[in-house]
Amino acid sequence: MIIVDLIKTFSAILLVLVIIIVSQKFIKVLAQALEGNIANDTVFMLLGLKTVIVTASFLPAAIFMSVLIVLGRMYQEQEIAAIASAGCGIFSLYRGIFMLMIPLTVIAMALSMFAAPWAEETSQELMHDDKQSADIRGISAGGFSEYSNGELIFYTEKIDADGEMHHVFVQNLQGDKTGLVNADAGRLKMLPGGLYLILENGERLLGIAGQKDFVLETFQEYAVLIEKKATVLNLNSQSIPTQQLLSSSGLREIAEFQSRLNTPLGVLLLAFLAVPLAKVSPRGGIYSSVFIAFGIYFVYGNLQRLTFSWVVSGVMPTWLGYFWLNGLLFLLGLLTLIRSYGWKWLFQHFRETWLP
Repeated sequence: MIIVDLIKTFSAILLVLVIIIVSQKFIKVLAQALEGNIANDTVFMLLGLKTVIVTASFLPAAIFMSVLIVLGRMYQEQEIAAIASAGCGIFSLYRGIFMLMIPLTVIAMALSMFAAPWAEETSQELMHDDKQSADIRGISAGGFSEYSNGELIFYTEKIDADGEMHHVFVQNLQGDKTGLVNADAGRLKMLPGGLYLILENGERLLGIAGQKDFVLETFQEYAVLIEKKATVLNLNSQSIPTQQLLSSSGLREIAEFQSRLNTPLGVLLLAFLAVPLAKVSPRGGIYSSVFIAFGIYFVYGNLQRLTFSWVVSGVMPTWLGYFWLNGLLFLLGLLTLIRSYGWKWLFQHFRETWLP
């Protein structure tokens, strides 16, 4: 019964968290799509990838809140008292809860170690590729396209499905001179120097407006630089595969690996803390413990970010890393458990439950 309630509550909380966070990130993606930096087909792919990343990040928080809410309601409705009267103590409650936490920990490890880095790498590659081809999407048949701060303007009558342009006109300002180009066909191509417009079978007129010394030439192929762009994709540490992090000795890579490992550990430790934290009197409300839990998780999340920066900067030794934070969380859970039940009572029930 507890496991069923936990699954329902956990699913609802995680769904709400993911929708809120992904919606905020999705607004930024839509803004870039409206500016033409991201293709429309890529938007929904990015939405799915961001969902994977956010799910991996907020899985421990959803578990923490779900255990608090379910057990808090059971304390308030005296269901825990009924379970205790049947001879099931706090450790039996832990055993039932961790029957769900163990598979969720495995899922959290798979998400943080493999799925989230893959999603981050894929999303960065998609956005990089779309930014490189942003100029192609800005071109429309029958309209003038302007580049290089107005120094280059071109017009095409027709664009095929594969991006081939027909009957192309180009005006290119080169200092005091103006170049006019007419070509039968053209296409955009990314080359090492940037984005080029490759024109085929046309003629080029170059000179200074108002003077007679114009140069007229014909060509079979002529390239016009549209925009200089850097084509190198620089991936952040969050997108590096876990197996590559294991073989690296860099401080940022070590901190990133410890951060990923901290996600499944956080699932277990937050669930351990939530059980005594959820204890309330039958007349008390469960929201007081929820507010306390919000404060604890807020501090815990900020300490995670501080630990990452401390490891990267060398302030904290790599062997200590996130382990001090996990030890502090375990100690907090243990102290809360002793405060709620007393160490003598806990020791007695531990011996009766776990020792032969």
